[in-house]
Amino acid sequence: MSDAPTEVCRRALDEARAAGGAITRDIVATLGAAPADVLELTLREFADAHGAEALPVLAGLGDAAHGGVRRAAKRALYRLAQRGIAPARGGAPRRIVERREERAVRAWVSAIDGTGSRASWILFDGAFGGLELCSLIVNDTAGILEAAGGGITRKRLDAELSTLRATQKLPWLEAEPARALGLVAEALALHRALGTSPPPTFARWQRRFEGAALPPVLVPPAEPDADMVARGAELLDAPEMAGWFLEPADVQAEALEILQAEESKLVVTDQIRGEREDALVTTVVERELGEDARRRWTHRLLEMAVVFDATGREQLAAVARAAAGALIDAEARIAAQPFARALAARALEVAGEVATGRLSAADVTRKPLPSGA
Repeated sequence: MSDAPTEVCRRALDEARAAGGAITRDIVATLGAAPADVLELTLREFADAHGAEALPVLAGLGDAAHGGVRRAAKRALYRLAQRGIAPARGGAPRRIVERREERAVRAWVSAIDGTGSRASWILFDGAFGGLELCSLIVNDTAGILEAAGGGITRKRLDAELSTLRATQKLPWLEAEPARALGLVAEALALHRALGTSPPPTFARWQRRFEGAALPPVLVPPAEPDADMVARGAELLDAPEMAGWFLEPADVQAEALEILQAEESKLVVTDQIRGEREDALVTTVVERELGEDARRRWTHRLLEMAVVFDATGREQLAAVARAAAGALIDAEARIAAQPFARALAARALEVAGEVATGRLSAADVTRKPLPSGA
C-alpha cells in the first residue's frame, strides 16, 4: 500500500476538521480518487484518533459525498457509534458544500422548421460540480413546447452531439450561450403574453433562465435588393425549408377548386388553367399573410439567414434577408413577392395531397404541437 495516497487523504480530512466539518467539492474529489482500501483505512484511523471531533467531518461526508466515499464515511460513523460516540439526536452536523454558480457554458440551436419551432441544447455547470444539459423545443407562436435533460458527462455529450449531427434533418449550430438563453427568455415572454405556461418538465430549469436578456433583434434591410427579392422562391428549395408552407387546412377550399378543374371534362387550355391557379395563389397570399403573419415569417427568414451564413451559403442568406425586407414592407404588394407566393403554392399542393388521401392532415399541419400530442 502506498503512503502517498494515505497522506493526501489525511491532509484533506484534517483540513475539513480544522474548518469545523465543512466539506468542499475538492475534499470530496480528493477522497474519491484514493484507492478503496486506502480510503477505508484512513477514515478508520481518523475516527479512532479524533473520536467525537471526527463526527462533523464524517457526517458531512456521509451527507455530501457519494459512492465509495459516502459508504466508507458511514462505516466509520457506525464504528464510532458502537463505541458510544454519535451525534446528538436531532443535532447532526449540517453539510457545507461549496456551491458553484450555475452558468451556461455551451449551447447549440437548430434551424427553424415550417411550424416556427427550433430545438436548443444548453449546457450548464452544475451547482455542485458536473454538467447538466437542458434540451428544449421552442416555438415562435406558442413558447416552450418541450423540456428535458439532466446530468451528462463530457464523453456522453460528445457522443450525443455526433449522433445529433448525423441524424437530424435541420442544421445544428453552436451558439453563444447568451443567445440561447435569450431565445428561451423570448419564449417565456411569449407565454406571459399568451397567458400560458411552459410544460411542467421545464420547472426544474426555470431558475437558470431568470434574468436572461432577450436576444438582439434581427433587422431586415430597409431597401432590399430587387434581384435578391425576385429569387425568394429559391429559398424553399433548401432541404431544411421543405416544411415551409402555409397551413394546408386554411387553403383547403382553393386546393379543392384546383383539383376539380384538373378533373373537369371541360376542355380548358393550359393557359387558362394556369391563370386560374395564379389567381388562387394571389387570393391565398392576400388572405393568409396579414400583418402578424408577415412579421412572423420575416423573423423566421432572418433567423434562417444566420443559419445559411454559418453553413457557407452566403447567397441564400442574402436572398433570405432581402425576402424578409420585402415581406415586412407595408408599402410592398405582398401578392407580387415570389417568396410569399411560394409559401402559398406549396400549401395548396400539400392541401391537395391531403384532399386525395395521399397525406394525413395531422402529418402536415403547421400548428405547433408538443411531442406525442
